[in-house]
Amino acid sequence: MTTEKDTLDIWNTYGTHQITRGLQLPELDRWDWGIPETGPGISVLGEVAGLRVLDLGSGLGRHAAHLAALGAEVTAVDASPSQHQRALTRYPDHPGLNLVCADAVAHLRAADPYDLIYSVGSVPYLDPGRLVPALANGLKPGGRLVFSALHTNSGGAGPSNEVTPRPEILRLPGTTEDHPVNMWVLSVQLWEDLLVQHGLTLETVTAIDSPTADNAVSYRLYTARGPERVPSTPAPARLLRRTPPSESA
Repeated sequence: MTTEKDTLDIWNTYGTHQITRGLQLPELDRWDWGIPETGPGISVLGEVAGLRVLDLGSGLGRHAAHLAALGAEVTAVDASPSQHQRALTRYPDHPGLNLVCADAVAHLRAADPYDLIYSVGSVPYLDPGRLVPALANGLKPGGRLVFSALHTNSGGAGPSNEVTPRPEILRLPGTTEDHPVNMWVLSVQLWEDLLVQHGLTLETVTAIDSPTADNAVSYRLYTARGPERVPSTPAPARLLRRTPPSESA
């Protein structure tokens, strides 16, 4: 069985491959959450100007750079050194963008909390038992979490009903080699249970399906919110004077 480290090694190999071939991708003209030309796009994030934002599994950094250009203060975290290097080369000094090479959970434990955390397809590569508590703790009171996750693979296998990883085939863009990896492909109910268990409220789930009938692959886009956690203010103590019966009028 592959581990998170094995998956990281695969993404690192991919990043090195893309550096070697000198691939140059254009800036985003549309925001997709897993399947091109489908889904709600960037609108699901709402207004981001002035927000402290985390991109989890940022890769080349195009999504993060796009939000930074809209006025957000974006930290883009990727655990792969080669993917991080690609982002640094592309965005050496992009205003509002901070590129970090780190494990997502380790970063969330060390960083100040965020107004918004989002991830385009990266969440299922990490153990949710490790990741979801860190995501919940990494949000400011009332902060939002938005992520897309594989729901049905291209072979038609739907989500699992247990919080366990399962084998999937990862074919990286620009390559022809298939890589076996383990992913947490979970049902909507399991994702909700995990979020609620750690104090988050699931607000919406959006189906993102392939536009072609011969492709079974689908994703689900989850939006959740952390508790407001407004501290309660104790009422002022009142000094009560009880009148003895003998003093009553």
